[in-house]
Amino acid sequence: MPRRWSPIAAPALPEGLILFDGVCLLCSGWVQFVIARDPAARYRFLAIQTPQGRQAAAQLGLDAEAPESNALVLRGQALFKADAAIAVLASLPGWGWVRLLRAIPRGLRDWGYDRVARNRYRIFGRTEHCMIPSAALARHFLPGH
Repeated sequence: MPRRWSPIAAPALPEGLILFDGVCLLCSGWVQFVIARDPAARYRFLAIQTPQGRQAAAQLGLDAEAPESNALVLRGQALFKADAAIAVLASLPGWGWVRLLRAIPRGLRDWGYDRVARNRYRIFGRTEHCMIPSAALARHFLPGH
């Protein structure tokens, strides 16, 4: 039976955590996009390939070897796929209009998300190593990233 990507409880994970595929160039670009629009560092990032990322992925039922989704922890719940992306974008200055996309049924939003996710390495590329944040960006990442 395919997994349903509804929000799940995540009380043990920090508020504002974004778990992402650290070797995916599209995902790393997403991280840089959010950081540039989040000067207060409301969101903190963790690559799924790090030891802490693998532990968080296990708590959320994500496969760290072949991640199918990013994850966002918000108000004690983990959001996945398009829900996570919409929640982050809608909270950024100038991007509030994105919340209108919630009117599209989750199944259809996730179908679109999946088309991009399944082809992300082929289209955008991948790297052998997770991005290492500079000293200036380190506050946007969980310690030990």
